[in-house]
Amino acid sequence: MIVEIVNTGTELMLGRVLNTHQQWLCARLADLGCVVSRQVAVADTAREIERAVRESLSRADVVIATGGLGPTSDDLTRAVLAEALGRELVEDAAVRAHIEEFFARRNRPPPPGTLVQARVPEGALVLPNPNGTAPGLIIEIAPNPMRVGGARGWLVMLPGPPRELQPMFDDSVAPWLLRTLPLRSGFVCRTFRLHGIGESSVQDRIAGPLEAMVAAGLDVGYCARPGRVDVRFRAEGESAGRLVDDAARVLDQHVGAFVFGTGEEELETVLVRRLTAAGCTVAIAESCTGGIIAHRLTNVPGASAVLLAGWVTYSNHAKQALLGVGADTLGRHGAVSDPVAREMAEGARRATRADYAMAVTGIAGPGGGTADKPVGTVFIAVAGPDETHVWKMFNPWDRATFKEVTANQAMDGLRRMLCGLPLEPRDVRQLVTPKPL
Repeated sequence: MIVEIVNTGTELMLGRVLNTHQQWLCARLADLGCVVSRQVAVADTAREIERAVRESLSRADVVIATGGLGPTSDDLTRAVLAEALGRELVEDAAVRAHIEEFFARRNRPPPPGTLVQARVPEGALVLPNPNGTAPGLIIEIAPNPMRVGGARGWLVMLPGPPRELQPMFDDSVAPWLLRTLPLRSGFVCRTFRLHGIGESSVQDRIAGPLEAMVAAGLDVGYCARPGRVDVRFRAEGESAGRLVDDAARVLDQHVGAFVFGTGEEELETVLVRRLTAAGCTVAIAESCTGGIIAHRLTNVPGASAVLLAGWVTYSNHAKQALLGVGADTLGRHGAVSDPVAREMAEGARRATRADYAMAVTGIAGPGGGTADKPVGTVFIAVAGPDETHVWKMFNPWDRATFKEVTANQAMDGLRRMLCGLPLEPRDVRQLVTPKPL
């Protein structure tokens, strides 16, 4: 089965919005056994939208178009594609009722333009949207005049906002695909997420042991990010499950200490889950990361059961007044040092009586570095019931990347402590070329 994606949005072409739909939809479809063969993005113009969808329908069994279903003047997808397919737009009473109820719950009358979203192409399957007002649509095209031989096809239209598109795909489109279309059998794809090791190092360790599996049909892929690498195993056919399981065992045997999760799991999700399972609590003392660790942990449902408190002690005065860092310690060693990171973590743990505490202090740049402590220097501490571990890292990235990488290092340090692993992974060669400061 051939699947193509058409993302619409002038904001995508201007670089004002990152196209996350392509990555997210491709991953979801691959999990169902549908590998996307082509993806394009076009501006919000009738000509570009119609041309892109017609071209995709000439090749693909399923075309997924995203965006352009809302109520504003640049939301053209519904009307343009209905006209291209020769379908009249008719009002759907259920969609109209949903729009009216959506605004009634907010004690607001629906703006007049909003009700245009209740007009759907005749014969379309309407997909509910509990997170917004624009419904999704599936149109069967049989025969398909745009394809040689007229083989039938399907056009799926999804709203643009990710908070609407993603649950609609999972709740409506994926079940429809499984019911309706002949999906690829024996297709297995699994992704493993590693922290603290570069992609070249991972490949050096696992390429040899995987040779026979690759010859048998295993596909191996690597995706590098700052301080992290994703490893993907994919296989098809009757032996797909066994091949991927065997590859996973090889990965665990050779780099298992670096693996923190699978699929799309983030470090904060894994950490909250491990703390919850252990019945433990944590506190956070941040300086150079400016609250990112607390922000990311509190994005995880259930974090309130494990996170007691967090401080952003950016100044020396705050480190002393709120965490009990000694003036003598700061005077002798400086704010970016092993002793200060240690006292920050122990002070946060003491103040909250948490089981664990993380602390970070560093130089994000571009100024403030010295010969002994260049920009990118950071000290990370994890205090636990028995001892406090401190380690020094060097993250010579731009400020935003420095903060994210440092947050990852702190959370992975606590994950390692909870798992009984060495805290400081030292295989940090060839991560990703840093952006210039």
